[in-house]
Amino acid sequence: MNATPVWSLRNALFRWLIGLTLALWALSAVIVYIEADNESQELFDQSLEETAHLLLSLAEYEVREHGTASPIIVAMPAERNHHQYLLYQVWDKQGRLLYKNAGAPDQPIGPRADSGISWVQAPTGKQRVYASWSNDHQLQIQVAEPATHRKDISHRFAYKLSGFAVALAALAALAIWWSVRRLFRGLQQSTQEVASRTPNDLASVSLDGAPREVAPLLEAINRLFERVRRTMEREQRFTADAAHELRTPLAAIKTSLQVIERARNDAEREEFVTALGVSVDRASRLVDQLLTLSRLDPLYQRNTGLVPLDLAQLMQEQLAGWTTQAARQQLQLHAELQAAPCLLNRDAILILLRNLVENAVRYTPPGGQITVRCGLHNGHVELEVLDTGPGIPAPLRERVFERFVRLADARQPGSGLGLSIVRQICEMHSASIELADGPEGAGLSVRIRLPA
Repeated sequence: MNATPVWSLRNALFRWLIGLTLALWALSAVIVYIEADNESQELFDQSLEETAHLLLSLAEYEVREHGTASPIIVAMPAERNHHQYLLYQVWDKQGRLLYKNAGAPDQPIGPRADSGISWVQAPTGKQRVYASWSNDHQLQIQVAEPATHRKDISHRFAYKLSGFAVALAALAALAIWWSVRRLFRGLQQSTQEVASRTPNDLASVSLDGAPREVAPLLEAINRLFERVRRTMEREQRFTADAAHELRTPLAAIKTSLQVIERARNDAEREEFVTALGVSVDRASRLVDQLLTLSRLDPLYQRNTGLVPLDLAQLMQEQLAGWTTQAARQQLQLHAELQAAPCLLNRDAILILLRNLVENAVRYTPPGGQITVRCGLHNGHVELEVLDTGPGIPAPLRERVFERFVRLADARQPGSGLGLSIVRQICEMHSASIELADGPEGAGLSVRIRLPA
């Protein structure tokens, strides 16, 4: 399977900026050239008209002073090419050629009856011609300018404009490259900072110098680092606490086995076999709770795997087993179940119910009473488990949700994980949990509120 090619944002941004800049400059250069050419044509035409009127005035003066005996040809410097400069003719009303400059033909440059400016195709090439009559309509002047003259000037302007554009394009490319490089410097620093990290270095990435558009990405990375750091700390603490808690029942099992090996009679051996069974049960329960936590950790995200279920129906399915379990401990179990539809993770909520009921059964003395309730209340689904046991002192009710925390006067063996598992499942369901006094101020009440 081919890997997706890696592309560079910096190079792509540089190419796009250069491309857009060159395209805009090329378009603007074309527009400037067209507008300048149009303006220059108007200036050329205006200059052509002014020159014609000036020459016509001079011709009128010469005619008045000297007459028109024969055509006069005005000489042109030898270094001048007459095909690149103005040509003119002065005609009288009878159609006689009175004046012309070198290079001008003996025939009219344009139609003699016409006045004004026009393009004329001559043997030497295209020409711009202006014709005008004197005020008394006795003399006509025709002035022609080769198109090559105008083209040469336009081409020189185009070459200069192109050279200027190329020089500016080079400067712009250098400026864009420097700007893009400077803008990406903060991102490169962040990249190098992350790349140089060791697996255990989960400190936040510095946001100094990072652009505003990249800051959300770095903040998301920092939040990820924070979650990973908390997870690692939780796992390390969990592993250490689990090893510590398992050491006690394992040590008791080892001690019981050693004592059983040296028992002097069957009665003594039977006593320590019973103690061995208690230690094994404690270790088994601890391992079971640890496995439960390991299954819940991947589901720690809120609202994971939730489906519409009726909490009352789930509790009704477990009620027979709870009643039997309570009867073995000489306890009475009452259920007050009303319809309670909500979004639940079935496996997780069954673990929660099992832990709450088992805790109530284990800590309630014989002859006591346990009550389980559920139903809708003020727009929430409420689950409540009440018992008539010793309860939990108010100052310690928050601390018992920590892992491996047990009350100092606890008489029943346990792992200290039950309520920690319950709180974690509540967080999965965006639910709240509250510990309070039980019925008539005795025992314990565990109340959980879930979104309906």
